[in-house]
Amino acid sequence: MTNPSSPPAARGFFKRLGERLSAGSSRIAEGLKSILPGRKIDAEVLEELEERLISADVGVEATARILEDLGKRVARKELGDVDALVGALRRAMIEILAPVEQPLRIGAAKPFVILVVGINGAGKTTTIGKLANRLRTEGRSVMLASGDTFRAAAREQLAVWAERNAVPLIAQQSGAEPAAVIYDALQAARARGIDVLIADTAGRLHTQAHLMEELKKVKRVLSRIDPGAPHEVLLVLDGTIGQNAVAQAAEFDRNLGVTGLVITKLDGTAKGGVVLAIAQRFKIPIRFVGVGESLEDFGEFDAAAFVDALLRTAGERP
Repeated sequence: MTNPSSPPAARGFFKRLGERLSAGSSRIAEGLKSILPGRKIDAEVLEELEERLISADVGVEATARILEDLGKRVARKELGDVDALVGALRRAMIEILAPVEQPLRIGAAKPFVILVVGINGAGKTTTIGKLANRLRTEGRSVMLASGDTFRAAAREQLAVWAERNAVPLIAQQSGAEPAAVIYDALQAARARGIDVLIADTAGRLHTQAHLMEELKKVKRVLSRIDPGAPHEVLLVLDGTIGQNAVAQAAEFDRNLGVTGLVITKLDGTAKGGVVLAIAQRFKIPIRFVGVGESLEDFGEFDAAAFVDALLRTAGERP
């Protein structure tokens, strides 16, 4: 469960996370306790649980790992009732997620360069705005770079967030070379002594090889100024698209070496289980999750809080 000593803002975020996931379509959250009262925990119950996990987008690999653990416990007669089953399920899920519960840490490099990537509609621009707000609140200076030079209004949307957060924005005219824009932004950030440079990129399907090559070029250009840049390649994934998010993570990681994830839109339409699928397969740190549009709906990933929200039944809302 969430640490009671957590700051009020963090506790509020975890409460919203629980509410949004409980309201969603996750079959895990429908309430095992209401379906299995008094039933013996046996192979038939585990088969039913397996179906629920797959339906919630937990994925084949993560589901197999969870069921293997639970099956051993059933064989040892350790799971006498549904409460014991839910407790064991919770522990098995946390075991998968705990290794990727790794907050973003801003290193000594100045500026620390964060390259934000993902497909159209995943929530990159909103994530950048919320992250900039978070870093500003921590007392860091931030600059934004508009590397999405093709999508209509992309620069304008990022400019809104720059103005809201009172941070500078480096941009060029529509159609400019993205690598050149981000290169200029890094030069400007170094000249101004900026702590963190957050670079937006054009949304692209993970299957568009030529656009992936463009992102590789951005990385190469940045490394000419600072061999360690970008210091974080942050992939934004839409939590509502299920197993497609797994495919996206695979391609972006293969091409760019993703160092951190943001899972967005874990609200009323999200199944949520895809987070376990991604964690089991890739072991990439999950930096943040988003459950809505407001600044308060963005927080650091907490494995135990996430699992508790995913398993919570309607009668157990926070």
